[in-house]
Amino acid sequence: MKTAWYQRLATACFSLCWMTLAGLLVWGAIAAPALAEDYNKAFLVGADFSGRVLVDSSFTKANMRGINLSQSDLRGVSFFGANLEAANLAGANLSNATLDTARLSDANLTNAILEGAFAFNAKFEGAVIDGADFTDVEFRQDAQTLLCKVAKGTNPVTGRNTRDTLYCN
Repeated sequence: MKTAWYQRLATACFSLCWMTLAGLLVWGAIAAPALAEDYNKAFLVGADFSGRVLVDSSFTKANMRGINLSQSDLRGVSFFGANLEAANLAGANLSNATLDTARLSDANLTNAILEGAFAFNAKFEGAVIDGADFTDVEFRQDAQTLLCKVAKGTNPVTGRNTRDTLYCN
């Protein structure tokens, strides 16, 4: 009689442990938020971040010269004061990103999406913007004029013409 009682108790404890473990695994898979990364003031010259999901991360004042961020999800990312000279941002989604005072000189923004980004005081000298979508981007008039001189193409994702999104004449 005692043996049967101990077996039932052991089986119940074993089942309870497995259900608890399964619950924790399910909770972790469902409720675990994607945490934004903090790369503020980081030295990332020539790093390869291509194809990464970095939503809401921060690269404030980071040195990212020549970094590869192509095809990355950079929605809501802060690049405030970052050095993105000669960066590869081809096909990246920079929607609602902060690019204020960022240096994007000679950067490749081919087919990038910058919809709703804040790029006031950003530097774009020599940037390649073929097919980039600048819908609702905030930047200075001189930057807009500079970009309109080289703007061409249509973004393959949004279907918007680069010149139209920059309000070029």
